[in-house]
Amino acid sequence: MRLHQLVIDSARRSPEAPAVRSPQGVYSYRELDALADRYAAALHRRGVRPGDRVVLWSHKTLEAIALMQGALRVGAIYAPVSAANPAARVLRISDSCSPALVVADGDGLRRAHATDWPASAPLVGFADLAQEAGTDDAPPAYENEPDDPAYILYTSGSTGEPKGVCISHRNALSFIRWATAEIGVTPDDRLSNHAPFNFDLSVFDLYAAFLAGASVFLVPEGLAYDPVQLGALLRREEISVWYSVPSALTLMMQRGDLLAGDPPKALRACVFAGEPFPIQQVHELRKAWPDVRMYNWYGPTETNVCTSYEVTDRDLGSTRALPIGTAVSGDLIRLHPPRSREGEIVVTGPTVMLGYWGQEPHKGAYFTGDIGRMGADGMLEYVGRRDHMVKVRGHRIELGDIEAVVADAPTVSSAACAVVGTGLDAKLHAFVVASGDERPGLLDLKRDCATRLPLYMVIDAVHVVPELPLTANGKTDRPALVAALADSDPR
Repeated sequence: MRLHQLVIDSARRSPEAPAVRSPQGVYSYRELDALADRYAAALHRRGVRPGDRVVLWSHKTLEAIALMQGALRVGAIYAPVSAANPAARVLRISDSCSPALVVADGDGLRRAHATDWPASAPLVGFADLAQEAGTDDAPPAYENEPDDPAYILYTSGSTGEPKGVCISHRNALSFIRWATAEIGVTPDDRLSNHAPFNFDLSVFDLYAAFLAGASVFLVPEGLAYDPVQLGALLRREEISVWYSVPSALTLMMQRGDLLAGDPPKALRACVFAGEPFPIQQVHELRKAWPDVRMYNWYGPTETNVCTSYEVTDRDLGSTRALPIGTAVSGDLIRLHPPRSREGEIVVTGPTVMLGYWGQEPHKGAYFTGDIGRMGADGMLEYVGRRDHMVKVRGHRIELGDIEAVVADAPTVSSAACAVVGTGLDAKLHAFVVASGDERPGLLDLKRDCATRLPLYMVIDAVHVVPELPLTANGKTDRPALVAALADSDPR
């Protein structure tokens, strides 16, 4: 089976069933299938061939989903990029994957036209592309192999460059088949899509719906962290399967009256992933929604979901961190070093990525960089990161990506970044050494970040320090910077 086959099968089985719901309207599987064919025809007419890359720079829309399908139908590899990304970052992604085409929505086109957009990244709008060919012009769907690349998800890179995680049809389907069966998704379900398309959580939202013939509601980016609106949406749209980062649920619980009154009548499953969920908040949610199945899923972008833990009433008396559970999706999990009860989480199996785009193919086990601990009950627990990768509001961020931008400012000689606080209070702090008499200012550095990074990677505070402390092996000592925060000079 291929990812694009999921929509085709659903369109044949239940053509008029709702496929995608959004504030802009409801679209059936027949309409989605037809639009995907139209985009496939247009891509083919433009010379896009199997193995070519197509970058999608867009808000979450039906058109973006249809273009993903259209790209898969001609054997191309799609790379979704959130509309929150500035043109400079999209160009860095384009430099990485050399796309045959960059397709942008109206916001993206306006940003691109405001810059010196290069001819090496051919640019077209969704509307214009859709007019270039008709549904009847679509070529036969490409018969890819299971290990052919399907899409590339760009994450933060330690060198300051975006890093493209390349996922095959086998990788994605191994997870989707397991997840759809585990949650029991049926054509009667309404799934939420809280995450942006470049975030791996969205893979379940879209493809589990397509595999089962269910419908998926696209939560607008502007509502993603609006607790009142999200709570109202959950009830109004009769969402039956919710999937998001814990910080979104926490925000809804604390500031959106999510738990006030009766549980949402349609909700039957609540899944969270992407960051630790404080156990007391898990208890609060479980007590309020006793009849809703709850899952804690774990896995980096490079493996998608590789472990799962179902929260039940037995967890209400627990004070330990919520486990991430046991291996799923056909994967195997071990800790390194071998025979240890705590160590780096290592994943092997069908969901492990093909590799990073532009680098040598990945072979063998994937060392996640996450530290895990095996509980007495055989359930794996998440301990923390081995390196300097952090999670802020569910987004995985390599601090070096931000440091590269901050250090590039003319007033900065060197820079280090750290996360201060946890959960909803987590903030990105930059510690900088001035390059001259002019002291680096927060507004200027925030502006630099906003032009080159997604909004969730823009720093929240800057501290001017005389020098950056080093560890014994010569690396920047970030814990020492955070510990000395009271003595730094906030700007």
